Amino acid sequence: MKIRPALQAHIKEAAQILRQGGLVAFPTETVYGLGANAFDALAVARIFEVKQRPEFDPLIIHLASPEETRLVWSDQPEMAKELIKQFWPGPLTLVYFKNKKIPDIVTAGLPTAAARMPDHPVALALLQEAALPVAAPSANLFGRLSPTTAEHVAEQLGSQVDLILDGGKTPVGIESTVLDLTGDPTLLRPGGTPVEEIESVIGPIKIASTSSQPLSPGQLEHHYAPRTPLAIIKEPVQLPPGLKIGYLAFSTPPPELNVVQVEILSPRRDLREAAANLFEALHRLDQANLDLILAETFPEQGLGRAIMDRLRKAAGAHSPLKPAG
Repeated sequence: MKIRPALQAHIKEAAQILRQGGLVAFPTETVYGLGANAFDALAVARIFEVKQRPEFDPLIIHLASPEETRLVWSDQPEMAKELIKQFWPGPLTLVYFKNKKIPDIVTAGLPTAAARMPDHPVALALLQEAALPVAAPSANLFGRLSPTTAEHVAEQLGSQVDLILDGGKTPVGIESTVLDLTGDPTLLRPGGTPVEEIESVIGPIKIASTSSQPLSPGQLEHHYAPRTPLAIIKEPVQLPPGLKIGYLAFSTPPPELNVVQVEILSPRRDLREAAANLFEALHRLDQANLDLILAETFPEQGLGRAIMDRLRKAAGAHSPLKPAG
């Protein structure tokens, strides 16, 4: 396993690995991605193998410029042009009908391709140096917590990655928003670009439901999960006796809480700060040898919508706790 600081020489090395069919983990503004040449079906197949990811779950293609959409889409619709002008580079993924040159394994056999231009100097430098679109889901085992540091990647994927570029902690810390533009604009996944900001540009958008046959990453009902069971609480609850419990708080946890570890996402109740700290805090709780993680609810506005989406999917099928009293 090679972890390299994101210096120009190592970015050049990583680009060469991509051109030769290898896998590179690299930072974006959202989370670390596990990248392969989007035109190389065998290289992309390694992503699914390394992540233990089901092949019905499509990948996002990362681009160095808006002009590269012509390489992955059949054309660029007017609504996409408006959104690209406003939000690229940035944490917004757009889904449109694909260019036939994109292998089916990238799009899970769907007639559409998901694409975005990341807003991170290392990611952009790598994409420009490689001179090709890069298919890159998050650099973690399928369904597990997303990585926001190079160390998170190494812990989960280790030597299966040819090179990990270390660009420090990712600033947004939560995956991109995904918007389907093949018909009426439809939100497939809330993420780093708040829905309210998108609607200010194109008007109201539809909201898709979770699916067993996803149209984009992050649509499965159970996802983004720590190994430790996680439960979301909306009110005081009866804590099971004898358990080591951790607590994920927005700003200030209840004073009477009897837990062994607390993670506070934003003392000033800033949703952007909370989103940036979410996965890192969950990684720490997951490594604390706990029996249970309790998570507070967050306001479902702005990035709070994306935070709650990740927490609900992390909680998955865990049994809810009984209300106190």
